[in-house]
Amino acid sequence: MVFKKLRQAMGIGGPSIETVLHDPNTTPGAVITGEITVIGGQFNSDIHAVNLALRTRVEVESGDNEYSSNLEYAKMPVAGNFKLEEGARHSVPFQFPIPWEAPLTHMYGQPLHGTTVGIATELEVAGAVDPGDLDPIAVHPLPAQERLLAAFSNLGFRFRNADCEKGRIWGVHQELPFYQEIEFMPPAQYARGITQLEVTFVSYPQSMEVVLELDKRGGVFTEGHDAFSRFTVDYATVNHTDWEQQLGGFLQDAGRRRGFF
Repeated sequence: MVFKKLRQAMGIGGPSIETVLHDPNTTPGAVITGEITVIGGQFNSDIHAVNLALRTRVEVESGDNEYSSNLEYAKMPVAGNFKLEEGARHSVPFQFPIPWEAPLTHMYGQPLHGTTVGIATELEVAGAVDPGDLDPIAVHPLPAQERLLAAFSNLGFRFRNADCEKGRIWGVHQELPFYQEIEFMPPAQYARGITQLEVTFVSYPQSMEVVLELDKRGGVFTEGHDAFSRFTVDYATVNHTDWEQQLGGFLQDAGRRRGFF
């Protein structure tokens, strides 16, 4: 009995958790469903809370340095304050809303290199926290995002990389403390003046903001500077626009303003 209490004090032999997602595929603004099973350990436990949160790898700029960090956001409690007997099993079904601004992990039906999103299950037991499971999810584009991404592909832009940057885009309303940049290499007709195009989607329930940036020459997303191009896309009317022509015009106008063409 003394040895058992010592193991309990050290957190050895305590409860564990298993998370099962009904379907890991989702889109911004949708809901992921599943079930969490809390499994009793080698002694009775007081469960204070079971939480879910999204985690994404983000790039953080600090002075002259840049580093990567796992950022936890959109945290939600799903259960709490119950007693778990030794060896018992307690199931908790859940519905977890995916933020509209969630970064994409897939594009053109393929994994988007550079971005991952996972649902973390956290168990709070008598003052201790067990980080538990981390289950990857696949965030696919909304139809409006898919239409614009197809237009870039039709214009000859080739996907290069994607990452998430901690911070905010000046002049754009954001709920999350970071944004995703999807980087493209330009086709030949733009290659003389454009070395890289970066696309950022900031989505809302009825529409989304699209921010385009050339070259990432610094200062574009800070106050006092204008992004190369920013426009709003309404989901209800997205298919009423020739986006290949529209985006081509944005690129030509921006290139002329900067003396690229």
